[in-house]
Amino acid sequence: MNHPITERDAPAGPPPTTSGVGARNRLVEVVVPVYNEEHVLEASVRRLHAYLSGTFPYPFRITVADNASTDRTWRVAERLAAELPHVRAVHLDRKGRGRALRRVWGDSDAHVVAYMDVDLSTDLDAFLPLVAPLISGHSDLAIGSRLTRGSAVVRGPKREAISRAYNLLLRTALAARFSDAQCGFKAGRTEIVQALLPQVEDQEWFFDTELLLLAERNGLRIHEVPVDWVDDPDSRVDVVRTALDDLRGMARVGRRMLTGAFGAPVRGRPRPELPTGMARQLPVFAVIGVVSTVAQLVLFVLLRTVMGPLWANAVSLVVTTVGNTAANRRFTFGVTGTRGAFRHQVEGGLAFLIGLALSTGGLALLHALAPGSSRAVELLALVTANGLATLVRFLLMRAWIFHPRRLRRAATATTATETGEPTR
Repeated sequence: MNHPITERDAPAGPPPTTSGVGARNRLVEVVVPVYNEEHVLEASVRRLHAYLSGTFPYPFRITVADNASTDRTWRVAERLAAELPHVRAVHLDRKGRGRALRRVWGDSDAHVVAYMDVDLSTDLDAFLPLVAPLISGHSDLAIGSRLTRGSAVVRGPKREAISRAYNLLLRTALAARFSDAQCGFKAGRTEIVQALLPQVEDQEWFFDTELLLLAERNGLRIHEVPVDWVDDPDSRVDVVRTALDDLRGMARVGRRMLTGAFGAPVRGRPRPELPTGMARQLPVFAVIGVVSTVAQLVLFVLLRTVMGPLWANAVSLVVTTVGNTAANRRFTFGVTGTRGAFRHQVEGGLAFLIGLALSTGGLALLHALAPGSSRAVELLALVTANGLATLVRFLLMRAWIFHPRRLRRAATATTATETGEPTR
């Protein structure tokens, strides 16, 4: 397709049918939204077209989406569409990057839709890693990130600070897990994007942030690619106005989240499930662990008045380990009666030895590095060591001492003994 198209806003169409299409034949549509970009449009599109023609292993289409430009941008876009294969131009009568993406993505028949800023600030070598997980079906959306490990960014301190503050605010206020909402280098599986579009309200700069938040809220998988990115010194984005619009968008999305209205007709990825029984066992184990830790710290402080720190730690740990094992046996793993209680305590002694090694080693290291440390610092070292020991203790109890298979065998043996039946 290489002819210009003039279109107006319309609702998103149905998801495309991609059954029976081989991975190598999956079409990728790249949208380049523009507004008054006649000075850079031709060079950027020709560079992008040459790159994709020479290195990209999948069929592609470049769509220049003109956002009601008032200069010669549309004429340049028409000429490029006439001259270059796999390039088309779409004209909108109203401004708004989100409006342009909604229009083109909503009508796309490609398997994957993407967009990038016209200045091509992002290194194009990141484009294949961006779309490959979408073509394979591993992920639902993909974003370039300038704020993750492996990225290389050249930009001024003001823009850097604003970007980091904005993404920190998204993570803090809206529990976003993606690292960079604003990088103009994103893609998505078309059927997923078209299902999300009707629930995205913003038409301008907050559009893709809202799309990502909606996807994440509905359990979709977002793939991140670290990018090399060089700031465009000629960028004409009104930073203050955009920031205010983003804050208003965040407030609106937050209200929708609180009211349960931030949903979309998509099926999220199934989340990994905990092993049977662990969802109930973990909180009970945590409560017992907190009580045991507090009890050990109280005993340690009392014993510390009559003995050294290592002996005080050992004695307090012995006492609380016995109580901890008994409590977890009864309440966490549901084992009652006296049968096997002694063996459980002996096996729990291994957890005691690990905890003793961690806490004693921590105290010894503390006094070696900082002789004469205060009681408060000693307590902090104990809490840290106990945290590690608690994790090891739970894993040992779950996977060995109170493993469900062992408990079933023990119950079977008890039943056989009481009824006189032979055990197997």
